[in-house]
Formats: sequence, structure tokens, C-alpha cells
Amino acid sequence: MPLNVVFMGTPEFSIPTLEILVKKKFNILSVYTQPPKKSKRGQRVNPSPVEEFCKKNKLHFRTPVNLNISEELKKFKELSPDIAIVVAYGKIIPKNYFGLAKFGFINLHASLLPRWRGAAPIQRAIMNREKKIGACIMKVEEKLDTGPILATKELILNQNETHGDLEKKISIAGANLLVESLKTIKDGNAKFVNQINSKATYAKKIDKEETKIDWNLDADKVLSHIHGLSPKPGAWFEYEKERFKVLRAKIIKLKGTPGLVIEKNLTVGCKLNSVQILELQRQGKKQQLAKDFLFGKKISIGSILG
Repeated sequence: MPLNVVFMGTPEFSIPTLEILVKKKFNILSVYTQPPKKSKRGQRVNPSPVEEFCKKNKLHFRTPVNLNISEELKKFKELSPDIAIVVAYGKIIPKNYFGLAKFGFINLHASLLPRWRGAAPIQRAIMNREKKIGACIMKVEEKLDTGPILATKELILNQNETHGDLEKKISIAGANLLVESLKTIKDGNAKFVNQINSKATYAKKIDKEETKIDWNLDADKVLSHIHGLSPKPGAWFEYEKERFKVLRAKIIKLKGTPGLVIEKNLTVGCKLNSVQILELQRQGKKQQLAKDFLFGKKISIGSILG
């Protein structure tokens, strides 16, 4: 018989795992996801991607504001799941839930733990210019991302890939890894290995204050900053009192004054080498290829980008 599963996830990253659980006919008792959020102007209420998936696929779901109340604990206990699967849920699971699933709670985390525990593992790995990235299947414990590891999947980190590119790859690779892990758990062959805490690094949430591009850095650091923050929240520069997000770029081995546009195709000088902007987004507009953008907005050779 298939495992009885409670799934807990919220963003697009969670969807491949939920899709494969449906496809493999796991018995999904309920899905927990974050409550809908109001748009910035308050005109619309936006359900999470996981909520939208549940509606489309007729899955039972819940959107509790707070798990740490007796009513929510009771509802979860009544489900009596074999296992709870957590994929970017966005809430801390209270420790009094852990004993309510036969095989406990397991989590898909987008890093090679113990490196990059925390909220922004893919962004931080790219921004730190790591050579490898990946996915981990681990047991959920009270402390954040500290639980023993069951399985890992390693991927090469290419400097020309953005956070958006890698998030899709890792979500799919992690989903397949998780389903393989469920089989070992069900068969009683799961071997969890404790993390080496002394080797841990932390991927703190991206702060708005760190999103501005610093052209005074070497081009490889500028590129990793751009790609680590693409598409959201986006690394940006200012020109003529307007903000522009850079979504994709490449390194050009040309010398130039940091921040100075040195070629007509939006190549910008850095401390060492230069960066050519390939895709960008003008404030309040849709993203564009740089060649299309330049038809409408001229940023000439010799311009300084702030």
C-alpha cells in the first residue's frame, strides 16, 4: 500500500515534488500551504502556487495562519499520516508535531548540507561562486536545517545560470530524490547520517540593502551577484534617476572604468574585466533582451551607471 502523506509547501519550488507524489499515486491526506497574500496595492488576494495546484488537482488543502494552536494540532493528529513531507513551506514546524507522523517529517532542502542552511541557499551559493550545488533529503528537527541527512543529489553550478534557472533544476532533481527516499523509508532501509555542525554555513534571507550592483568589484563577483538575485528580487543599477534590474549577463575580458558603459551593447566596466548586460527590466516595465531594450532607451557609450 502507498504511504499516507501530508505535504507542506508553498512556492513554485514545491510543485515538482507534489506533482510526482500525485503521479506515483501516493495517498495525499492533506496539503498545508501558506495563506493567500494581498498584493502590494491591496487590490488582489494571491493564493500560493501550491494552493492553485491543489485546486486544479482536487487535493484537500489547508492554509493555517498559525500551527502552534491546539485546534491545528488536533486537526493534524486526526490525519494520522505515515509521513509528512516539507518542501519550502515557509513556516517553522512546532516540535510537538514531530511525533504525529509514523516516520516523522522529512524535508527537501536546496543545498548540500551542512552548507547553506537557511532561507536563501541557492542565492547564497551562486553569490559565493560555489562550484557545486544540490538537494538534500533530511529529517526535520527543532533547529533549522540541522537534521540528519538521508540522501543528496549534487549538481554543477554554472556561472551563466541564474537563481531562477537553478531553482527549477534543483526542484525537479530534489523531487525525484525524495520519491526514491520514500521507498527506502517504507522498506525500512533508510540510513540517516548526522551533519557535521562545524562545517555549517548559513544562507540568510536576502536583504534589500544588498541588491544594488557594485561595479567596483571584479566582473566575476558582479556576475554572481546579478545571477544570484535573478529574477527576484533582482540586482539593479540607477541611470538618469531611474532603476533598472539586470537579470542576465556575461563576462567580457575588456578593461574599463567601473560603472562606465564601454560598448554600445551595454558592456559595463568593473574593477577587473567587464560585464555585458544581456537581459534587464526597466522600472515598472517587463523584462527585455538588452538589444530590444536599447531600441527604446539609449544608454550610450560613456554613460555612468550608478
